Amino acid sequence: MKDFNTEVLIIGTGIAGLSTAIKLAETKKKVTIVTREKRPEITNTFWAQGGIIYSPKDLNDQEDLVKDIMKASAFTSNIEAAKILATRSAEIIDEVLIHKSNTDFAKDAEGELLFTKEAAHSRDRIIYKGDMTGKAIQIALLNYLSNVEIFPNVTFLTSHTAIDLITPNHHGVDITQRYEENQVLGAYVLDQKSKDVRKILAKVTILATGGIGALYLHHSNAEGARGDGHAMAHRAGAYVTNMEFIQFHPTTFYNRSSHRRFLVSEAVRGEGGRLINSKGEAFMKKYHEDAELAPRDVVARAILEEMIAEKEDCVYLDISHKDESYLRNRFPTINSYCLENKVDMAVEPIPVVPAAHYTCGGVKTDLKGRTNLKRLYAVGEVACTGLHGANRLASTSLLEGLTWGYIAAEDILTYVDDVNDYKLEKIKDWTQATEEVDLALIAQDQLTLKQTMWNYVGLSRSQNRLNRARAMFIELQDEISKFYKNAQLHDELIGLRNGVEVAFMVLNASLRNKQSVGCFYLKNK
Repeated sequence: MKDFNTEVLIIGTGIAGLSTAIKLAETKKKVTIVTREKRPEITNTFWAQGGIIYSPKDLNDQEDLVKDIMKASAFTSNIEAAKILATRSAEIIDEVLIHKSNTDFAKDAEGELLFTKEAAHSRDRIIYKGDMTGKAIQIALLNYLSNVEIFPNVTFLTSHTAIDLITPNHHGVDITQRYEENQVLGAYVLDQKSKDVRKILAKVTILATGGIGALYLHHSNAEGARGDGHAMAHRAGAYVTNMEFIQFHPTTFYNRSSHRRFLVSEAVRGEGGRLINSKGEAFMKKYHEDAELAPRDVVARAILEEMIAEKEDCVYLDISHKDESYLRNRFPTINSYCLENKVDMAVEPIPVVPAAHYTCGGVKTDLKGRTNLKRLYAVGEVACTGLHGANRLASTSLLEGLTWGYIAAEDILTYVDDVNDYKLEKIKDWTQATEEVDLALIAQDQLTLKQTMWNYVGLSRSQNRLNRARAMFIELQDEISKFYKNAQLHDELIGLRNGVEVAFMVLNASLRNKQSVGCFYLKNK
């Protein structure tokens, strides 16, 4: 496959990208979906455990949901975004997840959906599939969209890494193209197998690339959550906002096996799990009246304080008062993982530590997913409508991706038929460098980046830590720029380049913000 035109280019295969694709593909639009992964199910959506908010036809709960979102964010959320989520999301769940893709949510003996409650929610309003809700949604959406009899107009390009967004200002072959309206025409994409770079031009381009958690030493994300979409959008001229607000999940399984830590769902605390320190003492009441059900930033910092006070590497989450059969059925994935790592959650507490989990900021969009660049949308975790403000309410992430993926598609359908194809010959070909890439150097630079983000731009920040991070990032960026210019393209090199650029976004946003709020905590102001 060479360079080509498509109607819609979607970069990313999580819930946001897939919900956008379904809505567009149902109207026979030609949709091309790109992912750097070999298997399109490998996304942050896949790893999401807890659940998704569902409040069908309950006006009182819609109002309460807006209040809960605002409260969890320390009243920094965009209330208009919260209202849209509360009023539109249930009908979209009904249509896309329940009726079309047949997502297998947990039900009672009568076949009615089961509901649970998570931290900072005022009522039970979350539907789920055990402790693997994201996986259930991801597979259901992929199975539906991959049915070629229904969607012959959808193309998946796996093992393809987006390099840069294409604009006539930056990539036109003629000087006069610099005077055209600043708009996104598609993307340069690396075929990881052939090493070829192709131009994919589109009437509309949608970023659905997820967050940036994998830039931290300890995180709960897919390794591809390294900020590719943020970096590409920023280089093209899109606005990025709220990047200092990185939410750390309070409870991930503590071991030394990898950078990606296994998530121990918030639902464990929602179902009665208690946090205890190394002495066996419950401590959350010292930090917040809601104890284990306090907002995530409060719980994460409380755990960190206990670890420091007790000089321990972790704390413990104890739900052993529940029956073994209940735990096995309610949390099958967590239970199995614990047993594989020699912890029986039915009889002993689970060792847990905080880890980078969710990016509350991102590419700035309006309430229809539109960026400041014409023909470029961003949906899901890569985007920022202001819904989460300084801190995300539990189980709003899957819901946000689904809702705004659908809403963005609605907006695109109002005009995409009137957009003309841009001629491929009017865009420069990608010029490949020739020097062989040194993966050992890339791996070392990635580790340096992850450690710097964790130690200096992490759960607790200070002016001194941020200044130290700036000095290290400047040196790292200089080395990588030289390396990138001369080396053959490789997915890991592209990710490293993007990662450093996004690290600067988080750093600079942190330096500008002098107020500790939500999941942004600044010490020694």
